[in-house]
Amino acid sequence: MSSDTPAHPVPAPDEPVSPPAARQPPEPVVPAHVPAARVPIARDRGAPTAGRPSLVIVGAGPRGTGLLERIAANAPELYAGSVLDIHVVDPYPAGAGRIWRTEQSPLLWMNSEAQDVTMFTDETVDMAGPVLEGPTLDTWAGLDGRTFAGRPQQGAYLRWVYERAVAALPPGIRVHRHACRAVRVSGSRDGRQQVWLEGRARPLLTDTVALTLGHLDAELDPEQVALAAYAREHELVHLPPDFTADSDLSALAPGEPVLVRGFGLAFVDLMVLLTEGRGGRFEGDRYRPSGQEPILYVGSRRGVPYHSKIGYDWEGERPPLPRFFGPAEVDALLARPDGHDFRRDVWPLIEKELGFAHYHRLFAAHPERTRTPWPDFEEKYAAGTGEEIRALVADAVPDPADHLDLTALDRPLEGVRHTSYEDLQRGLRTYIEDDLERRHDASRSPDLAVFLGLLSVYGQLVRLGDIGPWWHGFFSYLASGPPGPRLRQMLALSRAGILRFLGPDMTLTAEDGVFRASGATVPGTVVEARALVEARLPHPTVERTRDTLLRELYTDGAAATPEGLLAVDPADGRILDHDGTPHPRRFALGPHTDARGSGAFTRPRTGGPAFRQNDATARAALTFLRALSCRIAA
Repeated sequence: MSSDTPAHPVPAPDEPVSPPAARQPPEPVVPAHVPAARVPIARDRGAPTAGRPSLVIVGAGPRGTGLLERIAANAPELYAGSVLDIHVVDPYPAGAGRIWRTEQSPLLWMNSEAQDVTMFTDETVDMAGPVLEGPTLDTWAGLDGRTFAGRPQQGAYLRWVYERAVAALPPGIRVHRHACRAVRVSGSRDGRQQVWLEGRARPLLTDTVALTLGHLDAELDPEQVALAAYAREHELVHLPPDFTADSDLSALAPGEPVLVRGFGLAFVDLMVLLTEGRGGRFEGDRYRPSGQEPILYVGSRRGVPYHSKIGYDWEGERPPLPRFFGPAEVDALLARPDGHDFRRDVWPLIEKELGFAHYHRLFAAHPERTRTPWPDFEEKYAAGTGEEIRALVADAVPDPADHLDLTALDRPLEGVRHTSYEDLQRGLRTYIEDDLERRHDASRSPDLAVFLGLLSVYGQLVRLGDIGPWWHGFFSYLASGPPGPRLRQMLALSRAGILRFLGPDMTLTAEDGVFRASGATVPGTVVEARALVEARLPHPTVERTRDTLLRELYTDGAAATPEGLLAVDPADGRILDHDGTPHPRRFALGPHTDARGSGAFTRPRTGGPAFRQNDATARAALTFLRALSCRIAA
């Protein structure tokens, strides 16, 4: 296959020859050459042939690559001896896609240890297709498993996975790479689909389409529109929600204050690019400035960074999960005639599940910190609710530091007040130091059990569809925080005066020609700046996405959830119409759908829901195409 020479079939004379007018997305960054794969690259096996069944995959990043891997795995069973053209459409590098492209700063890291990153299924994935194991990132790259690899290295791994999947396809299946954007999908439910490509007069004609679009840009919401207009009027700097690696940070001047709203992973990237990325150096627990850094004032709802990655390995028995939130409980929720409410019906089950994981580990690994036999505790815990469980824990676990309080975890600075701005800085540094110490202390291993519980819960929640944004933020805060070294860098930057904390419940105003911000813990303290950065990812609903294909798909009749996600059949990823009917020829996978998983790649042996979804979609598409192939042959 050649990734540089796209090919497409010539439409019949009676088919449309020009795409509808559409607003074009921003131009992509042209990536550097991806390191050579470690298997022979499968070259294009010839131009598409009229009459051959075909599938278009729009999006060649990790999710599209995962789908292609599952097609290769399932084809011997479901598509043996048949021919098929697969068209892969993406302006960014195949495998890596936009987010993991190799042409970005090596200062930007993966957010998981290399040993915890895999693109391959294993025996824990609940799927109908075969398990085809492959190397984790650390094994493939020859890294220490505890390393946080740079994103360009992950991009090279993803490219290798893509090439391996292409090479594994049966001889009758040919792959054609189109290094451009898809701007619209049209066609009837019972006929071939037309996939219009940017800059092409004629569409790709295909029997099925799979949208694996990944993370998308969004049009500004009303608040951001107003802030942008205010910034233009007063010649200020306003950077709206964006992927930090794609943001133009050159307008953030050295030594000038910058207000930053958001304390998650987008902030970590921003922090790195504006410090090390401008020539500063971390030396142990000190930071030596280059003089090119702005002064970052950061705040958020919680006012604290995401919890550090856990820095020790699991030992001993794992909690038997799922226990209180598994398939049976999800079935019951889905069967409710009045529907389900997340806070009322789902959250109590999650809370009990995470508590079970926590206390199972505490009793198993640290029995000296308990005073009740585990069988007795487990029996009462299973039967109890709310206040009964809290009383049981208070009696059986004497140290409050061993109690799991999810409400307190979610709002760690609730009610905290500081007497001065400098006292707030010291308090936040102490908070971060305590978090680092705890997350690297194996005696606190119930925290790791809760992490495993969160992964289990996420796998079950996929079946419930769109449950709103709160859960995903809470999950990321507890389970998807930065590597420990990044928090140590925050401490060094704070001590150097480059990073300053605003605290929780950050308020922002735009008045008198500047931006102003304050937090709740030091009443009356206000910081002024001529620059504002929104350190968070865009939230592209189907109505506000800059992706014209997805937006027009919604306009043409695809269903969306109340949160603006594309609605799909949880069984196989088929896109739902407004009346809830699955489209027979259109599929979608990824964060723009209501079946989004926790990521396109995941930890080995954790039953990654994305892998299960990829397998189900691959099998559904192959089954449909096999039936079509039989009709053509007849």
